[in-house]
Amino acid sequence: MRLIPRDEGFFELFDGLATRMTRSAALLNALFTEPTRLDQYAGQIKELEHQADEITHEIMNRIDRSFVTPLDREDIHLLATRLDNVVDLMDGTARRAQMFHLADRRDPAKDLTRVLLQATEAIAQAVTSIKDPSAVALIGRDVKKLEEEADAIYSSAVGALFDGKPDALEVIKWKELYDNIEHAIDEADDVLNVLESISIKNS
Repeated sequence: MRLIPRDEGFFELFDGLATRMTRSAALLNALFTEPTRLDQYAGQIKELEHQADEITHEIMNRIDRSFVTPLDREDIHLLATRLDNVVDLMDGTARRAQMFHLADRRDPAKDLTRVLLQATEAIAQAVTSIKDPSAVALIGRDVKKLEEEADAIYSSAVGALFDGKPDALEVIKWKELYDNIEHAIDEADDVLNVLESISIKNS
């Protein structure tokens, strides 16, 4: 008989972070699809980033307040931080698009953000399935395939930047944007690795 109840509210907070992450990814994809609405989408991503920070702060406070947690405190901290990092990276990408006065569309950016959106949706599913290691492992394999797809898109996109006699400023601008999107996808894969470890440990 458990005398001190575990604080199960962490799972709801993780879901909240995952939701902000997927919404941010959808908006980032829309931003690179409709750059004429750049400021609108970037502003919405910034608001989601603030919300994610608040949720992460609440998770850290709960760790300190809770006598018994449903997962190891270190795992709770790591998962929250990694989820928040993905949102931060997407916000950073949107802000760079604003700084660069992005006005044109490029298919590789749309393709990369599409893959990022798919990866975040898979992670959100894994968060809700955290107590089922086999389900999380299956999702992990899907995310790994998405990461490989993103690597191929990224390599092709960066190579294309240097075709012919490119404009140096355009190369710098788009290279940085591609780098940031790829970094977000890599970080999403790291989130899945954390989820797999936690689910196995707590099965």
